[in-house]
Amino acid sequence: MNLELTPPVHKRAGARVVADFWKRLLRPVAVNNDAPARAWERIAVLLTAAAAAADGETRARERISELLAFYTGSNDADKQRLLERFCTDLNVDEQAVGRRIRQYTEAATPAARTAAEGQLVASLESPRQRVLQQFNLLPNGVHALVDLRADLQRLGRGDAFLALEQDLLRLFRGWFDVGFLELKRIGWSAPASLLEKLIRYEAVHEIKSWSDLRNRLDSDRRCYAFFHGRMPDEPLIFVEVALVREVATNVQTLLDETQPTLAPEQATTAIFYSISNAQPGLRGVSMGEFLIKRVVQQLLVDHPRLKTFATLSPIPGFAKWMEKRLADPACRAALPAELRRLLDSAPTPADAIYRALLQEVDGDLPRQPALQAWLKAECARYLLREKSGRLPLDPVGRFHFSNGACLGQINWLADTSRRGLRQSFGLMVNYLYRLKEIEANHQAYARDGSLAATSEVERLLEEGSTTRRRATQPAGESKRKYE
Repeated sequence: MNLELTPPVHKRAGARVVADFWKRLLRPVAVNNDAPARAWERIAVLLTAAAAAADGETRARERISELLAFYTGSNDADKQRLLERFCTDLNVDEQAVGRRIRQYTEAATPAARTAAEGQLVASLESPRQRVLQQFNLLPNGVHALVDLRADLQRLGRGDAFLALEQDLLRLFRGWFDVGFLELKRIGWSAPASLLEKLIRYEAVHEIKSWSDLRNRLDSDRRCYAFFHGRMPDEPLIFVEVALVREVATNVQTLLDETQPTLAPEQATTAIFYSISNAQPGLRGVSMGEFLIKRVVQQLLVDHPRLKTFATLSPIPGFAKWMEKRLADPACRAALPAELRRLLDSAPTPADAIYRALLQEVDGDLPRQPALQAWLKAECARYLLREKSGRLPLDPVGRFHFSNGACLGQINWLADTSRRGLRQSFGLMVNYLYRLKEIEANHQAYARDGSLAATSEVERLLEEGSTTRRRATQPAGESKRKYE
């Protein structure tokens, strides 16, 4: 007889106790569309007790579980109200902070100053922070808190919610430190639920079908993601890579399912063509820069023949920036006559450019060298000269420059999708990750905002300046600097 087929009675009873405990702990709380007053009275009691943090771990779990069940079962209005309670009812005790500051400044000995410093730091930890930390006690608590911050970004706009936003961001920067993250390669054999999340979370180039996804996970393609131990089934951020023989200049060609598959051992170049943050609630938590560097290290181990690491990146703010520039008559007047005629052929200059590019893509117009040279030069200016403070205006450029990348080249009609033509007039760029230069580029960027670019891109920048000088220079007048 196989006695192991039926567990002993005491084991079955113990399993039931554990199951009943977690079922009771995580049971949903029935909440009306608008929570009644007695429910809010109960929430006030739970928040006060959780902030005191005076009970044991079991009671703390029960409280946080009840708070979470209330929150997840609420409509947006009640969610917003609870977020407001976090902000108004759980602030730092300003009088206590004041007393600790006086104790610190009046401390007579090094020992007294050290003790006062510790007490001051403790007084600056808000009760709200103590409550948020207790979500970590629940199996799903970290994921729930990430979702809560996503709700906060959607519902809690305004200065009144800044304290909660700062506390959550501070907490997540500790919990999701790169040392706690695991890099995993996602292949076609991954669970269907995970593959569905890749389709849903892809933010750069829409995954249009299962065959499209399978192509992106083929033998000459790679997908890597960071995972956290408390969210094991949820990718936090992922990058898609193509193993090719040369730097890619067109995303439609790169994603074409009919293209032949390259044997990975024949590849010499890795193209990072899509990086997607999968969790809106982790916005502001730095993971992308570490992801790229970890993936480069992994690729070098798996494929030692790889020599070039580059991106094929969108320029999401370029078209809007151009629209603002072209709204200025003086800017349009500085263009050659051929381009001015083109811009006047539609209700707005942006529409005129879009229509001309669409006709070129569809084969209704021949190649337009003047338009190409002008747009590429303006794009070089946008990426290298236009800044917000000391930082590049373009968000994708800001990310790659800060990682130590070099702006390699600007590609004409690299994204011919309607979205690509509207967003960046079809332009895409290659950022180069030259292993010997990454650290120096990063240091120069951090020190004084210096942006690394190849001579090809610098030449585009100079050609654009020359074109503007010539267009604004009266006949016979000596050259003068245009700005």
